[in-house]
Parts: sequence; structure tokens; C-alpha cells
Amino acid sequence: MGKALSTQRKGVKLLLAFVSMMVIGATPLAAAPAPLRVVMVPCGPVPAAVLDFMGNGLRRELGAEVVQGEMAAVPAAAYARRRRQYRAEPFLPLLALRRQAAGDLVLGVTGVDLYVPELNFVFGLADPRERCALISLARLDPAFYGQRPDPRVFEERALKEAVHELGHLLGLGHCPNPACIMFFSNRLSDTDRKGPGFCPACRRRLQ
Repeated sequence: MGKALSTQRKGVKLLLAFVSMMVIGATPLAAAPAPLRVVMVPCGPVPAAVLDFMGNGLRRELGAEVVQGEMAAVPAAAYARRRRQYRAEPFLPLLALRRQAAGDLVLGVTGVDLYVPELNFVFGLADPRERCALISLARLDPAFYGQRPDPRVFEERALKEAVHELGHLLGLGHCPNPACIMFFSNRLSDTDRKGPGFCPACRRRLQ
């Protein structure tokens, strides 16, 4: 009986030693990827209701943490007097300075009308290398076209353009699916037709 107990104790010790070796020698688990964070920066005055709507929508569509940065000034040197518009590219280096942490995406939101030299206007612009993007609310507002103000339409358009530009920062190009948020909006009706979400193909590319 005593010999049997002694043998059992030895077996238990060997088993514990083996388990200990397995744990010590185990490959450590990879750290979970940092959650996506978007710093939303108003460039000049922007309606608070629009920023709130966009923030909630970005949390839903991208699963991102959204924080609002301090207002940035509209760069006066970007104004083109003959066009009565602001060139979009000079905003981006200023937005890069508003990054709060290394992995942040920075989204500028402005009420001024934007353009790039080869186009009459742009709804937005993205620089994936600097992980900064900018959208203009000017042509998203029904009042720009002499129409009756419609806050919900205005807010939904703003959210769509924000998701589109952030999609570029996440590595997506333009999508041929007219219902996908990554479809290129050549006119406002394109923006109104598509949803704020990604098509299945683009969603898979994000995973």
C-alpha cells in the first residue's frame, strides 16, 4: 500500500513538471491589434449636430473609437480667389499635426468648398501615407443648391463621405459597385444612391 502511494506521488510530480515545462516553453500569444481610432478635426466652424451624427455613424460602420480634436484654422493660403474655393491638399499636412497617437486616422471636416487642380470640386481627399483625410460639407448641404434645408439628408451625406475617405486610408480603392460606399461619387446623386456601408467584397478586404 505504502509503495503504491509512493509510486502515485512520483507520477503526480512528473506530470506537474511536464505541465510546467509546457507552460514555460509555450509560444506567447500575439498581442491583440490596437482598436481603430479616428480623430475628427473641424477645420473652421462645423455644425455640432453634423459632427455628432458622423461620430456615431463611424463607430457603427467602422467599429472605431472616435474622438474630436480641437478646431483647426482653414489655411488662408489655400484660397483661390478666381475660383472662390480652397485647394484641398494644403489642409492635409496641418491635419497630420493633429494626430494624438501613432496609429490614429485623422479626418478633417470643413465647411468651405474644396478643389484639386484637375477637378472643378471635390467632396473629399485622402492621403493614405499620412493617414489623413478631409471632407467638405459645402456641396453636401441642400441649401448650397437653393433647396430647402434638410438636416437629415445633410448629415447622411456627410457620414457617407467620411466613411469613403477613411476607407481609402484603410487601403481600399474605388469600387465598381454603385451601392458600395467606396464607389466614386462624380455627382451628388451618386452619394445619395450608395449606402454608408461597404459591399461584401470591400468588407472582406478590410478584414
